[in-house]
Amino acid sequence: MTQPRSETGIETDDEDDVPEWADHVMATVAGEVRRRRKELRWSAQDLADRCEEIGHPIPRNVIANMESGRRSTLPLVDVMILAEALNTAPVCLIYPVGYVEDVQRLPLQDGTSALGALNWFTGEDRTIGSDADMLRYFRAHHAAERAAAAAQRDEAFAQYQAKTAPNAARKAEALHAQAGATQRAEAAMDQLRRARAFIRQAGGTPPDLPPSFATDIDPTTAIEAADPAEDDSV
Repeated sequence: MTQPRSETGIETDDEDDVPEWADHVMATVAGEVRRRRKELRWSAQDLADRCEEIGHPIPRNVIANMESGRRSTLPLVDVMILAEALNTAPVCLIYPVGYVEDVQRLPLQDGTSALGALNWFTGEDRTIGSDADMLRYFRAHHAAERAAAAAQRDEAFAQYQAKTAPNAARKAEALHAQAGATQRAEAAMDQLRRARAFIRQAGGTPPDLPPSFATDIDPTTAIEAADPAEDDSV
């Protein structure tokens, strides 16, 4: 059966006019590539040149065929390179939040929001099961590391303000701020220890720490504590 092409350039069934799932994904990526390219005021050749600069050439005619719906496949490596060339994340080409309302996450499924599909793709949807624990532990680790670094900066600044305060009232205020920052830093450091312990317990290798953290943070034994990924304090 001959399938007519929709406005997006993909072939659609002439009975129900619903694209096949793979075609739907392709059309979404192609549409977002075209939108971002035009936003940058680039030609297809400009985009091809940028892909070549990155190190993975995608010829102009391939880009044109993709955008027009004449290309039937789109390798993952091409999505990665196109995203880098267009200064966005690969997942934002697949699920362009804010530019499309609904997407079909998987075949035989009803449409869902682009944000919901993106959260599923990146593992942020906690309903998908325990297999995402390692990813959540690493995210908890990253959040705790950032919180600890910020608290330490606040602590150092407050300490400086206390030393240079022009009067007793300002000094007391600075000391109070320093105490609060110290408390936040200690809490974040403890969160880091627990996140690293859980990563090890799950069979993973924790990421490297800044030298200023390494001595105080890295435990020699696993720490039994609540799941750091479930802690909303970080």
